[in-house]
Amino acid sequence: MGQALPKPALRPFLAEDTPVLAAIFAASIEELTGDDYSEAQQEAWASAVEDEEKFGKRLAAELTLVATLQNSPVGFAALKGPDHIDMLYVHPGAVGQGVAAMLCDALEKLAGARGATKLTVDASDNATEFFLKRGYVAMQRNTVTINGEWLANTTMQKTLGDNAAPGAPS
Repeated sequence: MGQALPKPALRPFLAEDTPVLAAIFAASIEELTGDDYSEAQQEAWASAVEDEEKFGKRLAAELTLVATLQNSPVGFAALKGPDHIDMLYVHPGAVGQGVAAMLCDALEKLAGARGATKLTVDASDNATEFFLKRGYVAMQRNTVTINGEWLANTTMQKTLGDNAAPGAPS
């Protein structure tokens, strides 16, 4: 019989996490988005962590959760304001182990507890399927410019709470 994989755990972001989360951010973009974005687009996107202090301040300004496996960070997610998933990144080596789902579950619960009725995310093309499977609906396509490169994403939305009936106004 095979050995069970360790279960991911969640904890709040700490300032000293910044270097490892910056590395997860860059590795995730570099290794997981190549089918959807060019190398130049990936480099522009990953450039967000070149100023590590600025990246750390962004993480600290949002409700950022860190997913760990055996006490080592393997992913993170950040809730901006009451109802927008700003970042959700998992190290390529931890993909498929439930890390992204655990992070997303936690942000959905936290947003709901804070009174949000909907949650939005600007999902990269490689993340769209993940959010669709979780009940998010595509609202609009976007293009953003980062360091002179155009990148596309999709704004997606999910109605939170078990009380909302399908088709009911929210």
